[in-house]
Amino acid sequence: MMTMHEVTLVLPETTYNQICRAAEKVDRPITDLLVEAVIAAAPTFDSSTSMPRTALAQMSYLNDAVLWQAARATMSEPQRDRMEELHTKQQREGLTALESEEEQALLRLYRETILVRAQAALLLKQRGYDVSDPEQVAPLV
Repeated sequence: MMTMHEVTLVLPETTYNQICRAAEKVDRPITDLLVEAVIAAAPTFDSSTSMPRTALAQMSYLNDAVLWQAARATMSEPQRDRMEELHTKQQREGLTALESEEEQALLRLYRETILVRAQAALLLKQRGYDVSDPEQVAPLV
């Protein structure tokens, strides 16, 4: 049996309302959607050397709301800024060994983020969504 931990989460009202609407749409408890969202976001921050194919394959079991979140996932602004800073420094003067490791970790994170976004978009498209419009939340009919 999997050990569960209770966590209190404080959300902005707009985010809470968005999750409530999504839960209503799929007729599921809000807590289920939040757990799935955390699970979907967790690999994005994983610093492992490569994202296992099984993790991408398991995305097909996620509900639409979680897939939309994954399709919109990005690296944080500080991470993007740091990656750009390291890239610029690499071109100008080179990087220290530590900076080079940091750059490689950020590049892995970038690639993993792109893979998650692409897999989520593919699954959403297969479910009838127009993924060219990231604001869409209902399937095409």
